[in-house]
Amino acid sequence: MTPMTDRDNRIITDSDIEIAPVYTAQETPVQLPLPGEFPYTRGVYPTMYRGRPWTMRQYAGFTTAAESNRRYRLLLERGQTGLSVAFDLPTQLGLDSDDGRAYGEVGRVGVPISTLDDMRTLFDGIDQGAVTTSMTINAPASILLLMYQIVAEERGALAIKLGGTIQNDVLKEYAARGTYIYPPRPSMRLIVNTFAYCNQTLPEWNTISISGYHIREAGSSAAQEIGFTLSNAIAYVEAATAAGLDVDAIGPRLSFFFAGHSNFFEEAAKFRAARRMWAQIMRDRFGAKNPKSWLFRVHTQTGGVTLTAQQPLNNVVRVAYQALSAVLGGTQSLHTNGYDEALSLPTEEAATLALRTQQILAAETGVTATADPLAGSWFVEALTDELEAKANEWIAKIDELGGAVTAIETGYMQNAIAENAYRRELDRNAGREVVVGVNKYVDDKPADTPIQRIDQNAVNEQIARVSAYKAAQDHEQVAAALASVRTAAEGDDNLLPIMKNALLAGATLGQIADALRAVFGEHRATV
Repeated sequence: MTPMTDRDNRIITDSDIEIAPVYTAQETPVQLPLPGEFPYTRGVYPTMYRGRPWTMRQYAGFTTAAESNRRYRLLLERGQTGLSVAFDLPTQLGLDSDDGRAYGEVGRVGVPISTLDDMRTLFDGIDQGAVTTSMTINAPASILLLMYQIVAEERGALAIKLGGTIQNDVLKEYAARGTYIYPPRPSMRLIVNTFAYCNQTLPEWNTISISGYHIREAGSSAAQEIGFTLSNAIAYVEAATAAGLDVDAIGPRLSFFFAGHSNFFEEAAKFRAARRMWAQIMRDRFGAKNPKSWLFRVHTQTGGVTLTAQQPLNNVVRVAYQALSAVLGGTQSLHTNGYDEALSLPTEEAATLALRTQQILAAETGVTATADPLAGSWFVEALTDELEAKANEWIAKIDELGGAVTAIETGYMQNAIAENAYRRELDRNAGREVVVGVNKYVDDKPADTPIQRIDQNAVNEQIARVSAYKAAQDHEQVAAALASVRTAAEGDDNLLPIMKNALLAGATLGQIADALRAVFGEHRATV
């Protein structure tokens, strides 16, 4: 689906950039620095993929820890180079599998992790010291990270060597996605606590993956994806430095997560613009002196919202082009969606084909041979400049409001995303934006696509395991540990060492999250 509309014989992207019929030398920018040189428009590393391809990190998780472990090991055997964990909604909301509020959602859209035993099973037979793991988890990110660390250390891995990423980006949850627990300001405290803890204990871990992906999936434009994501990143850096952390202590461990959508050249230009902007923000706005703090290191996932249930095999083509645009834009890691994801979680066959899409791209197309192959294109350079200008306008508006936290609390960011999504939907309904197989080239023949099914018996066994784990707890020890969590939440100590002690005492994810709920309360959207 092409986010471009014909308005009075003009082609305008959803970032409100008008595309000229032809570009000439008049639009050629000044000579750009080389890849690996500030401000990194052409890439964060000098040779980019010529030295090593991007990390192929397929997002997966469903039913139970054991089922998800089997999928991870399968993908690793088939050439995946990094793990990416999808958690179910109860886990994302800090609820144990046996919690009544989790009914009907356990294991549905990700893996349920309530106990240390669940985490042990999830990584059974996988060397956590040798593979990097990305965990898409936000409100309870710190608890899941501690679980991951404990299990890795039990198996002999050194915490100082563990590599991976937690998403840990709660601001975009309020703005676009909805899996938050606590109000924004205590949530920011947990994030800053995680920065400080990892700086001392897990120095190789990426402490946050600031996500434009979910902002884009909620309906933003490419320019808004850049502007809102970087505004959120500014808020995190401001909170960390206000707490006394050195910008160069946290800067090298910040990472980003962008969507790969279907407007091919605008998407490639989006990554180039964002890299340049972040380098300038970190050096000039925050005074970071370490060049590693200036790097916009980004994971990309192809656009889930662009997938269609109609003619699902068309999604194979969409995903391939979206992946190519992200690679030409210079992503550091990539997830390619399964063609069946508008219908269900991906089957083994669809997940394998999605991985093969990346492998073909890396091994057969020649795109890894040189850094920034699109550089110097009059069109791409003009798009990069225009996206930067549009995104900076959004950042300036948010700065005027008092920053990203205030912009979210007042509903400004949410409303801007919703307005863009509404306009896009009007364009689709009117046929100004073509979606092949949906509003043009329609085929009424039903798709015969295999569906990934969730085994309810396995889910029931998961719920029973969590209940049994709680029944076997040393209740006095757990109660004391949870009381310590509540006391720490009422003060200003770093919560992570205290939550780690609670996990080691046998507490569950939900019990620790509830201890924090008792102090912080729960967020309720009012806009």
